[in-house]
Amino acid sequence: MQDDRTGQIAVIFVSIRNDTDTTGYAEAAAMMDALAATQPGYRGVDGARDGGGMGITVSYWADDAAAIAWRDHPEHTAIRARGRALWYDSYSVSVARIERAYA
Repeated sequence: MQDDRTGQIAVIFVSIRNDTDTTGYAEAAAMMDALAATQPGYRGVDGARDGGGMGITVSYWADDAAAIAWRDHPEHTAIRARGRALWYDSYSVSVARIERAYA
């Protein structure tokens, strides 16, 4: 984790995963992690998932434009649709600007 994320945009993805196509999910998640890391304005990611399938992933972006560009990236858009159809029972996305950060 990076210590100072002040001013960055945090995209907070909270999800409940099901057991459908776990191999496909793992492959898609790895591909999206790698692709996100190559995008302009990408600043990092933190995530966790519990044994019941609830997960939280926070991706960090330099500004709103970078976060929106990632949201609209064609491969990311396609994987999101696949996730809605197959892998998630529910999810939510929140976007926030980090006002303070400390460890």
